[in-house]
This record gives sequence, C-alpha cells and structure tokens, in this order.
Amino acid sequence: MKVEKVRARVRVKGLVQGVFFRYNTRETARELGVTGWVRNVPDGSVECVIEGDKEKVEDLIKWCHHGPPGAHVEAVEVSWEDYRGEFADFSVRY
Repeated sequence: MKVEKVRARVRVKGLVQGVFFRYNTRETARELGVTGWVRNVPDGSVECVIEGDKEKVEDLIKWCHHGPPGAHVEAVEVSWEDYRGEFADFSVRY
C-alpha cells in the first residue's frame, strides 16, 4: 500500500499569537512525523506549510482547529499544493 505524500498551506485565524501556537505546532508536527514550518503573520494569524503522509498532515490540520491551551481559533483555511519534499524537519520561522 503506497502512502500518499501531500503538502498543505494553512492559515489559522483568531487569538493565535502570544499563546505558544507556533511552538506547540512544531512539537505536534514532530510527534506526527511531518515536515514544514510555522510563522506569525502581521495580520495576527499564523501560517504553516506542512508536508508528509496525507493522514498525518490531516491530523495536524485537525489539531490547528483548536491549537494549544489559551488559543481561540476562529477559522482555519487550507490550500493543497503539490508535494515538494523540501523540508528536513518542522521549524518555527521568524
């Protein structure tokens, strides 16, 4: 059975900055074994690019719908892109 590799660009809106959202996203991504990055966006949202096995990427997207304690997620926008396999791990970008 071949595992499908995917790439998703995710934008999380709400109270998601200043609540350790990026740090917890990185830790959850590493636990799931997906790669990519997460960063704060000037408009107050958080953006991430996630690559890996489709099921694991979807698991991280589900996690983004609630985030860490203290976060209040109002919306999660997902756009699917072509898998590139360009990341060695999952990092926080500044």
